Amino acid sequence: MTPKRLFAILFIFCCTAVGWFILGGALDLRTGQSSSASWDRVSDTWGPVMRQLHPTAYYQAPTEANGRATLRPVSSAIHVALGYEPKRKGLLWARTYTVGFRGEYTFANPTPIPQTIFVQFSLPSADASYNNFAYTLNGKPTQASINGTAPITEAVTLAPEEKATLIVAYDSRGLDSWGYQFGTETRVQKFNLQMATDFRSIDFPEGTGSPTNREQTDKGWTLTWDYPDQIGARPIGMDMPKVLNPGPTAARISFFAPVSLLFFFAILVILCLLLKVDLHPMNYFFLAAGCFAFQLLFAYLVDLIPIGGAFLLSTIVSMVLVSGYLFLAKGRRFASLAATAQFAYMVLFSYSFFFDGITGLTITIGAIITLAILMVVTAKVNWSEKFATRPMAAVIPPPMPKTATESY
Repeated sequence: MTPKRLFAILFIFCCTAVGWFILGGALDLRTGQSSSASWDRVSDTWGPVMRQLHPTAYYQAPTEANGRATLRPVSSAIHVALGYEPKRKGLLWARTYTVGFRGEYTFANPTPIPQTIFVQFSLPSADASYNNFAYTLNGKPTQASINGTAPITEAVTLAPEEKATLIVAYDSRGLDSWGYQFGTETRVQKFNLQMATDFRSIDFPEGTGSPTNREQTDKGWTLTWDYPDQIGARPIGMDMPKVLNPGPTAARISFFAPVSLLFFFAILVILCLLLKVDLHPMNYFFLAAGCFAFQLLFAYLVDLIPIGGAFLLSTIVSMVLVSGYLFLAKGRRFASLAATAQFAYMVLFSYSFFFDGITGLTITIGAIITLAILMVVTAKVNWSEKFATRPMAAVIPPPMPKTATESY
């Protein structure tokens, strides 16, 4: 192995890295275009992020600043059923879900005289559709006009200490997360919200409160928020489970592929030195092309088939190209050693991108293990001898032709 050959291998590596960066950039561009166009369509056809507001009530009170005295429910019993149904749009998954909501709220007249209580309930969004909608106040269905923008307001006359019951139910669909908010009233009494999910991966949005009780079911979880008398009640929410998006995953694999190829080439160079195998830079060129085929094929297959199948098929194709080429060029032993290195660095490193938060750790551990292996197997190598420039063979001049006198 001469410095000239090392420089040629480095040049091949750099050219391949540029190709991967271009591929990753193209995937990012395709994903961005798909995201901006698809997300609006998903929100329009399926539904937006859902945020249900706690209902309120008021009665006319001339002594109050705005002429109204606000009431909060004296008790609340709410049941929410979330069903996770992700939809794929282009290179991205939309975290869509269905929600079944039923709430029973009790309001009371706190004054010593009869009052007309105006009860207000706001739907989560004007852009959502609501099926099986029901709204009754003391058993009477609402007659109000419902447009989803303004609160639904109904009036009921209550005697002193008399109570009214509001029951609201609907089925709807949303995107990304569902939430329940208390608005400006942060004190709630006799509040109970039970949430049933059909998924096990639960994640509460930032700024929301944790459930007071959790119970795992066959399909998911039953979560309960029980507040007998809570001051400073935080919003309640649930993020839909994260989905492995094909576009961003393929782009990240392409951007980090040069790291994998660097480790792979380092192992090949050391193997060639130890086993005295002569790999020409042109051999490295074809090996780099075989490795590049993995990300290239994967980038286009994720558009057509599930990401797991695309990864498996791309792995098989790349492994066959690289291992088959080395088997034909340098024999079975060297090909099997190189195949092990390719699987560890090109395949397993790429597979780590399927799991959130462990990619950096995987690359770090792989680099340390690679360093340890190289240090052990090369500890007694005479590097001066391995990288010594071979002396040029002495040039022997041709014999001088004999003269006519010398021939006699």
